[in-house]
Parts: sequence; C-alpha cells; structure tokens
Amino acid sequence: MATIRPFRALRPVKHLCEAIASVPYDVVNVSEARSLAASNPHSFLHIIRPEIDLPEDTDEHDDAVYVKGAENLRRYAESSSSVQDETPALYVYRLTMNGQEQTGLYGCVSVAEYDSNAILKHENTRPVKVKDRVRHIRVQRAHAEPVNLTYRDSTEVTRLIDGVKQHAAMYDFWAQDGVRHTIWKAEDAQPLVAAFQDVPHLYVADGHHRCQAASEVLAQEGGSAPEAAFFPAVLFPMGEVRIMPYNRIVRKNPHAPEALLCAIEGACVVERNTPQPAPGAPGAVCMYADGKWHHITLPPTRRTTVADTLDIARLGEFVLEPHFGIVDQRSDPNIDFVGGIRGTEELERRVDASPESVAFSMYATAIEELLAVSDAGLLMPPKSTWFEPKLRSGLLVHLFG
Repeated sequence: MATIRPFRALRPVKHLCEAIASVPYDVVNVSEARSLAASNPHSFLHIIRPEIDLPEDTDEHDDAVYVKGAENLRRYAESSSSVQDETPALYVYRLTMNGQEQTGLYGCVSVAEYDSNAILKHENTRPVKVKDRVRHIRVQRAHAEPVNLTYRDSTEVTRLIDGVKQHAAMYDFWAQDGVRHTIWKAEDAQPLVAAFQDVPHLYVADGHHRCQAASEVLAQEGGSAPEAAFFPAVLFPMGEVRIMPYNRIVRKNPHAPEALLCAIEGACVVERNTPQPAPGAPGAVCMYADGKWHHITLPPTRRTTVADTLDIARLGEFVLEPHFGIVDQRSDPNIDFVGGIRGTEELERRVDASPESVAFSMYATAIEELLAVSDAGLLMPPKSTWFEPKLRSGLLVHLFG
C-alpha cells in the first residue's frame, strides 16, 4: 500500500515557468550552475544552488549559503513570479525526450513509509550529502525538489493519469537540453490516492539523499511541523523508466595498458582495439586506455546475492578489486563516476587529458535489476544507475513551515 498525499504547491506563474525551472542541484557543479543562471535572475538554481549568489570562494557548506537559499526562496514565494495553490492537489508530469515519453504522478509520499521500507532503496547515502540537504530543507522550510520513484505498472493508475492528460496542461515547454516538460493539475485527486492503495511498494529511482534528508528533517523537527512528514516525488511506472549507463574512471592506473589487459585476461575474455566504445549487451564492459578501446566480457560472479550479479558489481569483483585495489567504490578516492548522458566522448576526453587514468564504459542497469535488488533488501554498488531525462526543479515546491 502506497500513501500519496496532495499538497499545496508553490509554483511559477505560467509565463515564467521555463525561465524558473532548472536542472536539479546535483547534476551540475557550482561553476556550471553559476554559468547557467548568470543571465537568468529567475532560475531556480538561485534557490537550490544559492552559493552562486555569493563570492566565488564561498564554501558550499558555509552558513551563509543556507541563509541565502532561504532568503531567495522567501523572496520568490512573496513575488509576482509565483503562486501557491489554495487547496492541496496532485499533478501529472510528462517528460518527452528523443520522441519517447514517460508520465508520472507528482505528489507527496510518506516519510514513515520510507523509514519502514515500504518505499524501497537500492543505494547507500553519504552522510555529508544528507547533512547538506537537511540544512537546506530545515532553513528553507521546504522540500524544494522532488525525488524520482518508480512502481510496478498499474492499469488503474495509468487509466486515471490518461484521464487527467485529456485536459489543458498547466505548463508545457521545451527546456534548453531538448526535453519537453508538461504538467497537468488533477482536478480530483481522490481516485489517484485510492488507486495507489493497491500498489504494494514504491522504489527510489533517483534521489536517495533527498529521501534520507526528509527522514532526518522529520526526526529533528520532533512533530512541530506535521507537513514535514511528507516529501514530494514523481512516481513513474517501471515500464516507462529509462536508465542510462553510469561509467567509471580510475584516476591512477599503476599498470601499463598491455600489462593491465594481460592481467584482466586471467579471469575475463578480452578483445583488444575494438571499434565500439560501449558494450552492446549485458555482461560486458569497454575499457579505454592509451587512445584505444578494448572489449571485456565479465565472467559470472563467484558471490551469492542478486546484487553481485550486476555488471557494476562484477566489474568490481574481477577488475577493480584485484587490479586497482578498489574494494569500496563509494569511498575510494581513486574512482570517479561519469553519467551516461555525457557519452563515451567524455571518457575519452578525460583519459586523453590524464593518460595515467583508465575508463570503463558500462552497459545500463535494467529497471528489473533495480527492483530485484530492492525487493531482496540489498543495495547496489554506488552510482549504478543514471536516470534520464531528469526532472526539472522549481516547478512544484512543497512548503512545510
């Protein structure tokens, strides 16, 4: 049973929705955010990346950053650029990218259900990132960005969402990255609330740190802010969710390229100097070093859980651990992660600029694998999934203070 709660969204006035909506806080660094918002005073990056409005040498965890974010949100909420719905509502959010659509329900979900694992996780969180989100949420008195959840397809939920889409959209625009964002307001939320009562589990797709931060905020608030017991999410049926690879770069490779390939051949099948920079099927990775791509077929895991069968786990077992000493991909400073949206060209660029490094191009984790690991109560290796397209931030904000 999944609890979906309507909420009174703080949202842009229609003619400013494209200018206000921004990429999420965690897909750009400070310099990229500063550049994106430089000529756009309306950008929601001023709220979720408020350090861009402070001197460039300001630490992103300085108290001034959190105060500035709250100030920017308050100014936005009080301005003619935004409105807040008078009554709680649910919303339908459609993303269109490269001719493909995915449509989800935008509402609030329960912190209690996250804490009890009715909302299932698949990744560990990093305490420093959670603490950062907690401070932003508590100082702003708002969950400024939604998380991305998924669920096993429901015919009834799909039917109800399709009905909402028959009405005029509240927002409909193309972002600069070529993704179309369309949002409808559900005039009657109760049928959708009831339909999700028959959905047994929700799964965190993207936004583990925001989920954990919402949990810790509620614990710290001590019941003084009842609305903090819920946080915003967009829920997509798993059949429409698209996952891209999450690639790896080992910063310091202690081996000569040919010596490394020979060592890897002890457990894997290696095809040298191949023309393709990305594997064409599960069970394989492509390695880039010394200006060349090489195809590596990974053997079956010798370990025991469903999480161990993932390509990223097997890369760790047969390549990263024995040849680079990288046992914990989450904490080892010698590994970096590159989202699949940046392409294999980004891997080539970075390795060519730092010849002591080596890159691994992955095959995308399947949504069925994510659900299987979550159902087993296990966790994936870090950075196993890159979800695309990304939700836009700033379209529907959940205030609780």
